[in-house]
Order: sequence, then C-alpha cells, then structure tokens
Amino acid sequence: MINIYLFLSLIFLFTFIIGRLLQKMRIPWIFAALLLGVILSVYNPFGHITDSSVFVFLSNFGMYFLLFIIGFETNLKEIKKKKGFIIKSMVFIISLEAILGSLIIHYVFNYGWFISFVVALSFSTVGEAILVPILDEFKIINTCLGQTIISIGTLDDIIEILILILVILFVGSNFYGHFNISLIVVSLFCLFILTFGLTKLKKKGIQFSLIQTESLFLFVIAVLFLFLGIGEYASGTALGAILAGVGVRTFMPKERLSLIEGEIKAVCYGLFAPIFFLWAGMGLDIKYLIAHPLVVLLIVLVSSGAKYLASFIVGRKELGVKGSILLGTGLSVRFSTSIVIMKILHDSGIVKDDLYSVIIASSIIFTLVIPILFSQLLKYYNVGANKDYGWS
Repeated sequence: MINIYLFLSLIFLFTFIIGRLLQKMRIPWIFAALLLGVILSVYNPFGHITDSSVFVFLSNFGMYFLLFIIGFETNLKEIKKKKGFIIKSMVFIISLEAILGSLIIHYVFNYGWFISFVVALSFSTVGEAILVPILDEFKIINTCLGQTIISIGTLDDIIEILILILVILFVGSNFYGHFNISLIVVSLFCLFILTFGLTKLKKKGIQFSLIQTESLFLFVIAVLFLFLGIGEYASGTALGAILAGVGVRTFMPKERLSLIEGEIKAVCYGLFAPIFFLWAGMGLDIKYLIAHPLVVLLIVLVSSGAKYLASFIVGRKELGVKGSILLGTGLSVRFSTSIVIMKILHDSGIVKDDLYSVIIASSIIFTLVIPILFSQLLKYYNVGANKDYGWS
C-alpha cells in the first residue's frame, strides 16, 4: 500500500511534468495539480491518504499560504486612493448576486426569503486564493485590476465572518454550542488590533534590515501562525492569514520585502499550493453533475451573470470594457469560508441535500473553470505584456 510520502512525490512529479505543458499555453503550471484532483475525483485509489487528517492539514495550509501572499501583496496606499471605487464595487457586485440568487433559491427550491438571502450572500463571495498564481504569472497583482480583485476578496472575507455569526445566532446553540459569539468578536478585534499595531511599528521594523533572511523568515512564520491561531477562535483563519500578510508587509523594511517574498513563494508554490489545488479538484462530484445538470447550470449562469453585469456597471469607467470583463471573471471564482456556512446550515437541517449539493457543485465548477478562463482572457488581451493597464 502506498504511503503519504510516495503519494506526495507523485503529486509533485505530475505537477512538474504536466505543468510545463500548461505553461506553453500560458496557463499557470500549478493548475496541473487541480487537473490531477479532478482525475482523482472520478477514481481515487488513494482515499486512505486523501481522507487523512494529515493531508487535510497540508491542504488547508496551502490555502493559508496563498491567502497570506494576498495580504502581503496588498498595497494599502493604492487601496486608500481607490477605496471609494473598491468599496462601491464590492457592495454592488455582491449585493446584485445575492439578490438574484435569493430569487432563484426562493422560487426554485422553495426556501423562505431569509434563508434564501443568507445562502445567496454566502456563495456570492470570492475565493481569491485560487487566483493568486494567475496574478503572479501575468505580473498584474500590483495593478489596479489585481488590487481591486484581491481587495474585494479580502473585504468579503469580513462579510463571510459576519454571515457566519448571523447563521450561528439563527441556528442556535443546540446544533453548534461550541461557538461562542463573544469569543468570535474578541478574536476578530484582536486580529485587527494586531494588524494595526504592526503597521504602527514600522520604525521598529527597520531593525530587521540587519537580520539574516533565514531568521527573518522564521519571524514571518511565527506571525502567520499567531494570526491563524487567533482567527481559529472565530472560524476566521482565512481572514487571519490575509491580515498576517498585510501586517508583515507594513512592518518589514522595504529592502527586505523582495527577499521575504521570494522565500514565502518558494515554500508556498513549491510545497503547499500543489496539495491545496489537488484537494480543491478532488471535491468535484461528477455523479451529481450528471444527475442534475440543468439546476447546477442555472446557478452557475445566474451567479456568473450577476458578477459580469455588476462588474461592467461599476468598473467600465475605472478599468475599461476589457478590464471590467476581467474583473467579473476573476470575481466569479469561489473557494472560501462560504463552504463552512453552507455546512452549518446543512448539518442543522435548514438547508436540504438538494440545495447543498447544487451550491457545492457550482462552487467546484467555478473553481475549475474560472482560473483557466481568466488566464486565457489575460493572454488574449495581452495583459501580461502591457505596462499600461488602463484598458479601454
């Protein structure tokens, strides 16, 4: 019987070999792992490994590293300049999808308006961790488009936490008695205080310019685990990972940022990210897609259509027509803590198997299709080769 070490070796070899072929099509090589995950979703002889707590832990840590990179790459100065546009875009895009989604859930699945709205709002948020390799590949993570995508993705993580609190209050302690609302609020407060504190200690961070890169990386990892640990109490580890990246970037001296970034990306993409993308691909339920294709297709069309329409309305002046199309495409990917919300509603009996399966299936379709579509659109518009990102 194959052990986890041999299995990981197979993952990395497959990702390396197939990834080189994908790179020729300007598709990030990391999506070779996603492809392998889809294959294993059909037939998985390694279930004893992929179902183990060790493998799930490694997969989650891959997601946390990607989210940390998002926070690390977030340019707070640029966000402040564009905060009106970013906040307006987030509110309008998520609200439109939530409203349209509520109508579908209410009339197709016969749920009440409140549950319909909560479910629609939970799956209208963005799984920004999936897009990081593409933004890196095309060197656009620090452009207006890149910063808008990751900023909206970061802000909607806060919305997801608020939805989670609302769901817990609605479901009640009979189902999830281990959730403590006061503890959640205190944990979130501590996360933001720590992030704010690191931004205010920038002068102290100058002392880190003399420390060896290896020791500095150890400090970065310690900060990441600290934020993850605090975020765990609020079921907000994803938000904690992002805020850890934001705090570290503002705290570190500028001359060490590139070195630290290189170390982080080497560990993330070279070790944890392939495991995460494999895990994401394995979640595809082929049988359900075959049994209920039209219902899943309806959810996909409504969700993506709302994202494109809203992105075009709010983004065409700031980003241009092509930029707004790219924004709508990028924001359509879903793989985040919204799954946790659906799991709670499903376990409590509020959401039945039919709606739960449709939402999960549509999320996985977005996870698989959007990254490839997004990278191909970037290639088609020749975005990576342009210095001017003000599309028209």
